Amino acid sequence: MNEEKDMADARVILAGYRASIDNIDAALIHMLAERFRCTKAVGVLKAEHGLPPADPAREQQQIARLRQLAKEAHLDPDFAEKFLNFVVREVIRHHEQIAANNGVTKTG
Repeated sequence: MNEEKDMADARVILAGYRASIDNIDAALIHMLAERFRCTKAVGVLKAEHGLPPADPAREQQQIARLRQLAKEAHLDPDFAEKFLNFVVREVIRHHEQIAANNGVTKTG
């Protein structure tokens, strides 16, 4: 009987954690969507002015900044860097597409 109550209690706690995780996942998706709206505007601006899709100096600054933020948040900095690199690759791909659609030659 006590074991059944413990399992029932565990399921309630698990459901609470899962609800929180679902809310966080939804927030992450919305934040990524907003981030990509901003980076799209950057891509358009770069294409209009013939700037290269990638900015390695900016990327390195962002990696250092986000690694520090990850450390402060007790998140693995290597994971944070991998995540940022994934996002940046996607942003650059979008910028290259925007440049190609605007007749700008890819330069970096």
